[in-house]
Amino acid sequence: MLYAVISDVHSNLEALNAVIEDIRKRDIEKILFLGDAVGYGPNPNECIELLKKECLVLLAGNHDRAVTGDTPLEYFNENAGAAVQWTIEHITGGNLELLGKLDILKVMEEDNLCLVHSTPKEPDAWHYIFTLKDAGVNFHYFEQKICLVGHSHTPFIVDKHPSGELILYKNRETFSEAARYIINAGSVGQPRDRDPRAAYAVLTSGEVEIIRIDYDFRETQGKMREAGLPGFLIERLEKGI
Repeated sequence: MLYAVISDVHSNLEALNAVIEDIRKRDIEKILFLGDAVGYGPNPNECIELLKKECLVLLAGNHDRAVTGDTPLEYFNENAGAAVQWTIEHITGGNLELLGKLDILKVMEEDNLCLVHSTPKEPDAWHYIFTLKDAGVNFHYFEQKICLVGHSHTPFIVDKHPSGELILYKNRETFSEAARYIINAGSVGQPRDRDPRAAYAVLTSGEVEIIRIDYDFRETQGKMREAGLPGFLIERLEKGI
């Protein structure tokens, strides 16, 4: 098993290109995408097309479902809602159709993996896993050894031992035969852990590692200004918030 796990691209083509380039340098051929191709950023069509070309698995996130009309705009704050509306006005018909066909959860039995954008518990309610308590609840809602998630834009690794003890790791962990895991791959296009570098995970049969990659966020910011996207969304890219 050798996968790159990416999530929350959010129409940030510069970040996605940087991550794909790093994945290729590592000779990783299989990429799993956990959702939110669009929203916030200025290049929805280019990102969807690159993801379609490069990824073995494509899931939908809440922003993808908002663009297709399956999640109400009232779910989003003012800035996010404005970006969703901008995306609706700029996405092509073919890419909109593709987003509408994506699942929000997938099980890969051969690799003992559960993939979901938000949480295995009520995946279409778009809840978050922020705390160990949140993780503890969600371990009851998947049977596989590893559950891969995104959505919060903050990478983490949570290990659940047979005793029930939960341990949080930030960057890397070697898998224990007896333990189970929830792994958040972080965000490619809009990190929120005060590190502006793009984030993704490399997953093997023996371990997982969170990778951080520099990209030209100022180019993305310039495109966003030209598109008239909200200022807060532009500024946060360089702060990782």
